[in-house]
Amino acid sequence: MARTRPSETGAFSEAEAIRRAQQGDAAAFERIYQLHSRRVYALCLRMVGNTADAEDLTQEAFLQLFRKIGTFRGESAFSTWLHRLSVNVVLMRLRRKTLPATSLEETTEPDEESGGPRRDFGGPDVRLSGSVDRVHIERAVQQLPPGYKSIFVLHDVQGYEHNEIATIMNCSIGNSKSQLHKARMRLRELLQEDARSQARELRQADKAKKGSAGTD
Repeated sequence: MARTRPSETGAFSEAEAIRRAQQGDAAAFERIYQLHSRRVYALCLRMVGNTADAEDLTQEAFLQLFRKIGTFRGESAFSTWLHRLSVNVVLMRLRRKTLPATSLEETTEPDEESGGPRRDFGGPDVRLSGSVDRVHIERAVQQLPPGYKSIFVLHDVQGYEHNEIATIMNCSIGNSKSQLHKARMRLRELLQEDARSQARELRQADKAKKGSAGTD
């Protein structure tokens, strides 16, 4: 089979690149990497918060893609399929480094627990919008349990809808909404703890400053 030269990788569409890559065309696979590597890297970086780890995970994700691209059947968008594969790569790394992720199939619907009306989890959360600076949010997000972090990043950072997340994460839409609700609740707690810690540090610094001034 004739091979496409690397210089020609921009000459064909994603669909053609996928078809050729499934037949073993290395240049076509390079074209797929060019099309999707930046978004995969951004996803990995948001989930792990470390550039070196994100670069490593991006390479690992595309290695998995190289091995598994033959299994892609076009039943969903290729980008959705690739991002699900990438999320799974990151989750496997996080599970090896941290406590087990909260199960995405955990039963959390309020009406089953209390008999009360079901709450609509997963809607916009204005309490997290613009209330704290980005650095503190980023730091708090990195402290979320892996399962929570994945849903939060996919929905609130990457902009996926819950039906898309359900496909990527292989869970129900209801579970995606529930996990997002829990992630946001935990994120608010972490941000409040961070704010209290900063307030204590400011009070201590102020007290130390006053004490120093009194000895002069």
